[in-house]
Amino acid sequence: MAGLVDEQANLYLDARPTYPSEWYSMLATRTLHHTLAWDAGTGNGQAAIGVAEHYEKVIGSDVSEAQLQHAIPHPRVKYLYTPLSISDDEIVASIGGENSVDLVTVAQAVHWFDLPKFYSLVTRVLRKPGGVLAIWCYNDMAISPTFDPVMKRFYDTTLPYWNSNIQYAFDGYRTLPFPFESVGLGCEGQPLALDIPKKLSFEGFLRMLRSWSAVVTAKNKGVDLLSEKVVKGFESAWGGSNLVRSIAYKAFMLAGKVKF
Repeated sequence: MAGLVDEQANLYLDARPTYPSEWYSMLATRTLHHTLAWDAGTGNGQAAIGVAEHYEKVIGSDVSEAQLQHAIPHPRVKYLYTPLSISDDEIVASIGGENSVDLVTVAQAVHWFDLPKFYSLVTRVLRKPGGVLAIWCYNDMAISPTFDPVMKRFYDTTLPYWNSNIQYAFDGYRTLPFPFESVGLGCEGQPLALDIPKKLSFEGFLRMLRSWSAVVTAKNKGVDLLSEKVVKGFESAWGGSNLVRSIAYKAFMLAGKVKF
């Protein structure tokens, strides 16, 4: 997946929704300390920057060097390249050691991870007691009764090109293994439903679609899912290319602490 993510890197910036600041405040109230946080699969660092408003130091890690080249600088965030070849012990040491991390976050990425490996790392690095893992994702958007059916038809054309792991996201993380004790923000099988409001231009909407891994994969196979005809159909349903719409991304979260 790292190579595919590299191809998407230049499309991610500004193409995705901004997670509400209230989410980070909500998570900060769940941890006993606010010294160190780890944002895994940080991408351009959007979540890491939000977490840094509540924690003294944040490590933002990613398997993609290309993504990290687009990462947003912040005085309390250190970005860390973690290639797939790095050992678990090296990752633990680079983050801060065992029993050192107050909050681990993963935004829009955990479904790509080797879950048993990642959960083992989380269990090692989280403070016990008091440390929390929070993962979240969005898988849909509500725009308008006119536009939503057009979006559904496009979405159906992308299905053959998604990695199988995306099914966890399609399921709203309801089928995602999450062997952690609930802290009141969703639990295994029952994620917390959330909305992400956003003002979105038509060009911003197209950038988001172009950043989808399925669209990139299809393009690499010679299939242009966003052909001129498709874009024109979107533009008409949107209400014109100059219209800025208020939309809601449909998101979900799971948060928990290590079970004893």
